[in-house]
Amino acid sequence: MALVVVESPYSGDVEANVAYARRCMADCLRRGEAPFLSHLLYTQALDDSVPVERTRGINAGFAWGAMADRCVVYIDRGISFGMKQGIANAERFGIPMEHRSLGESQ
Repeated sequence: MALVVVESPYSGDVEANVAYARRCMADCLRRGEAPFLSHLLYTQALDDSVPVERTRGINAGFAWGAMADRCVVYIDRGISFGMKQGIANAERFGIPMEHRSLGESQ
């Protein structure tokens, strides 16, 4: 089972983006992957609107992302600044990247 770090938007329309991220997670699970979505997990304990807490969560996500077999970028809702940071982190560690769409539009 491949370990995948998932990049999808969080900020902005948080409610819609969280619902989308859950659909992305389900898509990975249907593909037989073990997805990790740091933006869904760490925002349960950290306040994304507090810069020091946001940074703490991003850094924790980067640490897990370095262990991934693949970085999966879901593009239906665009690529946010946070996603760009995750993509750069995957590139830094030489993690293969895949872009996916659920066929949804914003």
